[in-house]
Amino acid sequence: MADLGELPMQRLASGYAELDRVLGGGLVPGSLVLVGGDPGIGKSTLLLQSATAMGRERSVLYVSAEESAQQVKLRWQRLQGCGADLQLLAETDLELVLEELEALKPDVAIIDSIQALHDANLTSAPGSVAQVRECAASLQRLAKRQNTALVLVGHVTKEGVLAGPKVLEHLVDAVLTFEGDRFASHRLLRAVKNRYGATHELGVFEMRGQGLEEVGNPSELFLSGDQASGVATIVACEGTRPLVVDLQALVSTTSYASPRRTATGIAVNRLHQILAVLEKHMGLPLSRYDCYLAVAGGLDVEEPAADLGVAAAVVASYRDLTLPAGTVLLGELGLGGQLRAVPQLELRLQEAARLGFRRAVVPQASGMSAAAAALGLELLEASRITEALVMALGDGLVSQDEAG
Repeated sequence: MADLGELPMQRLASGYAELDRVLGGGLVPGSLVLVGGDPGIGKSTLLLQSATAMGRERSVLYVSAEESAQQVKLRWQRLQGCGADLQLLAETDLELVLEELEALKPDVAIIDSIQALHDANLTSAPGSVAQVRECAASLQRLAKRQNTALVLVGHVTKEGVLAGPKVLEHLVDAVLTFEGDRFASHRLLRAVKNRYGATHELGVFEMRGQGLEEVGNPSELFLSGDQASGVATIVACEGTRPLVVDLQALVSTTSYASPRRTATGIAVNRLHQILAVLEKHMGLPLSRYDCYLAVAGGLDVEEPAADLGVAAAVVASYRDLTLPAGTVLLGELGLGGQLRAVPQLELRLQEAARLGFRRAVVPQASGMSAAAAALGLELLEASRITEALVMALGDGLVSQDEAG
């Protein structure tokens, strides 16, 4: 290994900073990238726009196996793609696609989609396990041989997983998923696998009339702007990107034998655990109430740093209280009612201060007092959940017997 010489690797800019962020800095020559997502989510739009941007400086081949050349051109004109030297091939025969790739030797090639290609040497139908496996393997060999960055569009099943054999995901160098509600405007791009970068970065786009546009300040998408009971604000971290997010809770008396618990964007088991801690350590009879929790904007928040925000939203709804404006809550909640430290706290505080927040409730001994003061933030440190919620919601939150 030490005897191998080092070759300089210059990544290819995709034309979109958000896409480059998720890829780890751009496309690597000779790599295979698989992009999956629900039908109509915008995969083809994103890649056609990216191909157009790259086509102004590099040779790019766009292979459309699902639409005719005229259909792609109509969409390309709608996306204002004029001015780019983009090569287009509408073909489903793998042999003809490989011949075109051999002849043109483009810097970047986009195949839309891998399930629509077929190898005439196989008797199975396009999209079958054998066809997808063999077509992907043939494309991989060519891409590695002539150092072409290859982007494949992949279909997903009704369960939301990538269709075809699992070997397809093992074969490629990066797997990206394009997510979002097709009836909402924003889209989230994540990396599930990336041999040339991190897998925890997030790219945010917004679907508009002229196609997808990058969102420079994604926190604005996930802030509701409401000052209402049951709304708490946290700062979630997606890789190196902090996002200020509103959590909304609704607690109401149940009319069922067992209360309902519904969570959107937060794992429901996490919600059960937080409700149990609140009932045990704050004496709140939440087992007699329905509880509904949602993350504003449809974002999925998996990290435990959101625990304190979830607890504050639930208690605020139960007590019909409103959190003071400009307050963020950061902390992991232990089963004993204690608050635990969260990673990247300084980065989270910087983002909160940038958006105008002035108070932050954080776990005790965070070591962020000087940094918070420099940012103009009032730092409220607490060691237990009751103490933190009193700081956030006011001294009248709990009665003397509940505090005990």
